[in-house]
Amino acid sequence: MEQRKRKRMLSNRESARRSRKKKQKLLDDLTAQVNQLKKENSEIVTSVSITTQHYLTVEAENSVLRAQLDELSHRLESLNDIIGFLDNTNGVCSNTLSGPESDDFLASQFNMNMFYMNQPLMASSDALLY
Repeated sequence: MEQRKRKRMLSNRESARRSRKKKQKLLDDLTAQVNQLKKENSEIVTSVSITTQHYLTVEAENSVLRAQLDELSHRLESLNDIIGFLDNTNGVCSNTLSGPESDDFLASQFNMNMFYMNQPLMASSDALLY
């Protein structure tokens, strides 16, 4: 009877030891999985941050391009109006000024307009914030 009791006690100890070992292995596996998921999460957060920064940069560039498109559309419309006017008048402008001062006035106006039309279009994303 005593031997049975002792055998049973040793069997219980061995079973408890196996159970603790199994529990420890599960804990170690879960700890490793937590560390791996933390690492993946950190990589995803970094990737999202980089993507967000890239998006903001592209959005700012897009805003500048939209402003340039708008300005160029207005310039084109003005030029088309001028062409239409010149076509309708056969290139002849009625001018209330006469004499050499009228020629100087028209030439200076023409040169000034050509100067502004040949200027590069400057737009920045900062201008769209206001």
